[in-house]
Amino acid sequence: MPVRSLSSSVLRWPDGAAVHKAAALWAAEQGRCRREILRIGYFGSYARGDWGVGSDLDIVMIVERSALPFEQRPLAYAVPHLPVPVDLLIYTAEEWAALAASPNHFHRALEAKSIWLYNR
Repeated sequence: MPVRSLSSSVLRWPDGAAVHKAAALWAAEQGRCRREILRIGYFGSYARGDWGVGSDLDIVMIVERSALPFEQRPLAYAVPHLPVPVDLLIYTAEEWAALAASPNHFHRALEAKSIWLYNR
């Protein structure tokens, strides 16, 4: 997490390389431990390189299936070792395919602009 020096009012935020490294390690570990995971990537400010103090890491995960509602799925995946706050979106393979077939641009943007860390 961000660090404030005791002798300074400057807030230091983890840089893109540190966040990428931590996210890659986390994604690899999740892929090894949880066979339902198909893909993990991140998008948003860290993927674009325009992150700043207060930026979170936007992670997208595709899983084979889930019995949990969309909004409850992130609770099943711990992200304690990532150095910044995380916004985790978890789609089933069926939902991901439906997004791909829909006319909206969200799926295309995620596919094109995400940095994919894990692919099974």
